[in-house]
Amino acid sequence: MRRFSGFAVAREAMRAHKGWEKQWDNPELKSSYDVIIIGAGGHGLATAYYLAKEHGITNVAVLEKGWLGGGNTGRNTTIIRSNYLFDESAGLYNHAVKLWEGLSQDLNYNVMFSQRGVMMMAHNVHDVQVFKRHVHANRLNGVDNEWLTPEQAKEYCPPLDISKSARYPVRGAALQRKGGTARHDAVAWGYARAAAARGVHIVQNCEVKGIRRGASGEVTGVETSRGFIGAKKVGVVAAGNTSHVMQMADVQMPLESYPLQALVSEPVKPCFPCVVMSNTVHAYISQSDKGELVIGAGTDQYTSYSQTGGLHVIQHTLDAICEIFPIFSRMKMLRSWGGIVDVTPDRSPIIAQTPVEGLYVNCGWGTGGFKATPGSGHVFAHTIANAAPHKFNEGYTMERFTSGRLIDEAAAAAVSH
Repeated sequence: MRRFSGFAVAREAMRAHKGWEKQWDNPELKSSYDVIIIGAGGHGLATAYYLAKEHGITNVAVLEKGWLGGGNTGRNTTIIRSNYLFDESAGLYNHAVKLWEGLSQDLNYNVMFSQRGVMMMAHNVHDVQVFKRHVHANRLNGVDNEWLTPEQAKEYCPPLDISKSARYPVRGAALQRKGGTARHDAVAWGYARAAAARGVHIVQNCEVKGIRRGASGEVTGVETSRGFIGAKKVGVVAAGNTSHVMQMADVQMPLESYPLQALVSEPVKPCFPCVVMSNTVHAYISQSDKGELVIGAGTDQYTSYSQTGGLHVIQHTLDAICEIFPIFSRMKMLRSWGGIVDVTPDRSPIIAQTPVEGLYVNCGWGTGGFKATPGSGHVFAHTIANAAPHKFNEGYTMERFTSGRLIDEAAAAAVSH
């Protein structure tokens, strides 16, 4: 794999950019692999990459029913943060942030990671109490987070309206300076390129139609639109479609799938320096490098596998944005879209072995999947390779829903699941 560099860019510019090689191949399927990953989104590709890099398992196939990164990876608002409340969450998400910080260098691919800061606004007494609790809990877990007065919040984000006459007055904010954004498709492409360079097969337009099990119940492979492919280990990383895929192995998942919507505005000059989130009004906003305002909403009220969602949800979100940031009230919206998020009862993911031998699952990320991409892939690869959890996903089992050891992060999501 040729490394990217300033010299390489200059060299290719001199020869009309005709020397660039393919980012990844479209290989012929083998009859069997050591590991099959179902889902070529960020988490699935990261899992394959770390299986090859950290564990030397390169006989891996990543199967995607559509195109690479065409699911939630390409349909999110790219926010990265680790200011979650509970110890398990802080450990996992902060592990991800540390990997984000060196990811472009590790993959030799610019994922455009920008630690511009994530600010979570408090509009009432309850918000103030909740976010101050988060600040203290985060500091105990080594996660950077700090409390800002309204004046300090406006200094950090000048477009913020802190007047007392505002419909949603700003009473303070919690700021994680190490939070920020990254380029979602670049993350998928970077992991795909790096994994393929280590021998991983990335197979697009290959839908999994069944999971075959042996006489003792163990996984033996998957049925696909291109025929049967054998494997002793199968990792399911299918986001909103996880329940459907796991039913193929007769495993019932504690999941519900909802549409989650987002939209972007027309591009304008740089005017918004950070990410701002509001739990009270269920809206968050940042500005992309192209100048578009990237706006996210809460999940729709009803379960669905639709990638559209209800118009009233978008309307509510825009009303909230205009109330908090009146300067944006006359801006035009360019496009909106939706993804399908899978949500667990305690709003935390499942990253674990299943009762079926050789079958592993990584799911239930709700609205928080993108930010965890490198950490999720890293610990899931460890779990598959060793048939045992990494220290950062020991608590993220399916059994917690029968034992009662829940990791209830509904309030920590900033927009409720």
